[in-house]
Amino acid sequence: MDGASYPEAFAGLLLVFFVPGYALTRATFPEWRIRGRVALLRFLETVTLSFVLSVVLTVLVGSALLATNPGGFQAYWSDPVLEAVLTAVALAGFLVAWRRGAFSKTPPSVVPRPSDDVGEEGAWELTRELEELNREERRLRHALRTRASDANESAQIRTDLERLRARREEIREQREAEYAT
Repeated sequence: MDGASYPEAFAGLLLVFFVPGYALTRATFPEWRIRGRVALLRFLETVTLSFVLSVVLTVLVGSALLATNPGGFQAYWSDPVLEAVLTAVALAGFLVAWRRGAFSKTPPSVVPRPSDDVGEEGAWELTRELEELNREERRLRHALRTRASDANESAQIRTDLERLRARREEIREQREAEYAT
């Protein structure tokens, strides 16, 4: 028999261009489900990643087979070394995906996101206020160095500096208290 039949050719194309990549995609992203409002996007991501990973795996396995066999190898149906290795990779990927819960009805629990309530509210405003306090403190220190001749003005600048430092310390203590609870 010279060539492969149509079912054999179809199975070979699936094995070279889709199945190993799909198995590794499911093993890597077991929480991906093709449901809901992002179903089309998730489907396209899965198919594309499966195709690309399968091609990469085929090239890597073929290169490894060429490097390990001094005479090279022939990817014929009568000597299916490449197909056997790709099948083993696909089976290992499916086993890992199954163990990680990729084929269960409910997606596996993913790593929980950090809580959004602590430290997030007003973070932008807080940063802006701290920057403004630093800018004002630099301005006052400069004024203290340049206008140190007038005692009343120097005393007023020192009072303003202490007020700024107290406000910054108050903000720090408030944030620490939020994180402590």
